[in-house]
Amino acid sequence: MNTVAAERPRILITGADGQLGWELLRTFAPLGKVFAFDRSGLDLASPDALRARCREINPALILNAAAYTAVDKAESEPELAMRINGEAPGVLAEEANRLGVPLIHYSTDYVFDGAGDRPYRETDATGPQSAYGRSKLAGEHAVAAIASRHLILRTSWLYGNRRQNFFLTMLRLAAARDELRVVADQIGSPTWVHSVSAVSGRCVMPHVSGFELKIPAGIYHLTAAGSTSWHGFASAIVAAMPPDQRRAARVVPLTTAAYPTPARRPAYSVLSVEKIERALGITIDSWQHQLGECLAEHRQLKL
Repeated sequence: MNTVAAERPRILITGADGQLGWELLRTFAPLGKVFAFDRSGLDLASPDALRARCREINPALILNAAAYTAVDKAESEPELAMRINGEAPGVLAEEANRLGVPLIHYSTDYVFDGAGDRPYRETDATGPQSAYGRSKLAGEHAVAAIASRHLILRTSWLYGNRRQNFFLTMLRLAAARDELRVVADQIGSPTWVHSVSAVSGRCVMPHVSGFELKIPAGIYHLTAAGSTSWHGFASAIVAAMPPDQRRAARVVPLTTAAYPTPARRPAYSVLSVEKIERALGITIDSWQHQLGECLAEHRQLKL
């Protein structure tokens, strides 16, 4: 008797050209048939293009890792940032509801004002201080209001071994310069993008007709545990470099005022991860441990 294998559930991933999107593709490929799009294949600023792509694929799960992430440029392009970060997630939420499937949407620490002195909880008041932060908060509101089966995962200070990020920049500069000068009065949680992707994979459960969320719908913070400054992070990266690959002998602390930017950065953006740890029954690794794992991966990639 001839039998036809059931098609694997379809997964739509946006932002495939970003460091998070790339990791999500690796994490979710074993769970279904992945359709991953970068900005050339999916125009997030076009609601019609988004709807058409969703209706072409009919995914069983949507992961929105795409965003307008040029934080400073958003100050001069707030409308475009809002279309991509604020309005596009609402369109994806509408399509998720139409299909009756889960939507996982990624957000940021920039939704907070950065004036706190303890890790922000999911229930704390938001207060974005930049066009980028306001656009990301608008996206959260749209997803929460529209998609009944949603997770909003706020993360921060992402880095990894692909695309442009602080980690790779520090490795490159430390190999070429005698001295690095890095901001020391912004505090956050450097987060290895692989960890975010791996925990995301634990948030869903495949079944015969698609995917179920393993934790209640809502907002969750997902970063490394612990905190440091950009200067502290840079110092740890440089200290871990083999001496024969490291030229920089000093990492000099700077104030934010000494390095002005168009968009205001949160001075304190540590996010509490207690809620997602309780929900999944996991313990999230410290930023120091994640850095060590990322450095080990970096060495393997260079072999």
